[in-house]
Amino acid sequence: MYGRLWTMLIGFVVTFAFCLSSPGESSAQTREEGPWWPSSQWGADDQAGGSNWITSDKILQALQSVKTGEVYELGHIYERGMPLFGPRDFKMIIPAPGPGAWGKNASVWHDDFFIGEIGQVGTQFDALGHAGMRMTLEDGSERDVFYNGFTREEILSPAGLTALGVEKAGPIITRGFLIDIAGYKNTATLSSHHEVTIEDVQGALARQGIDEAEIQPGDAIVFNYGWAVNWGNPPKYNNADYSHPENKGSPGIGIPVARWLAEKKVSLVGADSCCVEVIPNPDKSLIHPVHQELIMLHGIYMLENLDLRSLASDEVYEFLFIFNPLRLKGATGSPGRPLAIR
Repeated sequence: MYGRLWTMLIGFVVTFAFCLSSPGESSAQTREEGPWWPSSQWGADDQAGGSNWITSDKILQALQSVKTGEVYELGHIYERGMPLFGPRDFKMIIPAPGPGAWGKNASVWHDDFFIGEIGQVGTQFDALGHAGMRMTLEDGSERDVFYNGFTREEILSPAGLTALGVEKAGPIITRGFLIDIAGYKNTATLSSHHEVTIEDVQGALARQGIDEAEIQPGDAIVFNYGWAVNWGNPPKYNNADYSHPENKGSPGIGIPVARWLAEKKVSLVGADSCCVEVIPNPDKSLIHPVHQELIMLHGIYMLENLDLRSLASDEVYEFLFIFNPLRLKGATGSPGRPLAIR
């Protein structure tokens, strides 16, 4: 998760070291063909990304993961005072009810009024229009480019994105795997600057008795860092005010693990932190490169601010995973209620 991308990338130049095989290497890029588009999996018009892997057969496979029917809530409650990244806002108001009651049956009711960023607060699902990169195309023009080569000029409108909006994502009903990094490290909570490595992932899977070959296209992977314990302390969790003495960043995966996940062709990656990836990146010249690696390059969705404490405590490592983003036309993300069914 991060603030409006254009405010963070203006005047900022990133290399292709993390998205091309050779650092600094650049091939000719046109609107029709670039370093990560058109999609080699689903073609130039695709806007569904990793949710394409979730076929009827995949759902049937996922249902076989259910053994007891026990349901785990993996999301936080949406409420005032929850950690918000940067200038984002969340306010829900119950308007004063009208005078009296209606009809002979004396009908009364409540409504609610919402003010805020509905798609990028709380437990949040990042759509494919969320993360992109500013780059120079072959004709010399500068463009902000997103998944499958869509440019900002093509998709941005005051009423929402005209392509890559969250309504293009399919329902996420698939097999889920918890990778308990905190458990593997034998700690309640990872340190704020811990970058999860391939060795961490493989060690955690081995500890859990899972062969990494079991992870198949379309699966959802969620990482437990133990960071949800800080949810009640917004400055420490993720208020993006790095001048605050309690804000020391947050743990997460780095580019090597993101590439490993992309090779596995997973549909979604989530974690119990603001950004899934380590914040700040150890390479201070890179701003949220894992978002670019997963969302922009591979169309893999991200789900942030999970609460995985019960799942990890009960050692539930494989489950039916369900998350249905709201069909908000043109939105860059969505709230929702992620569930694991044991």
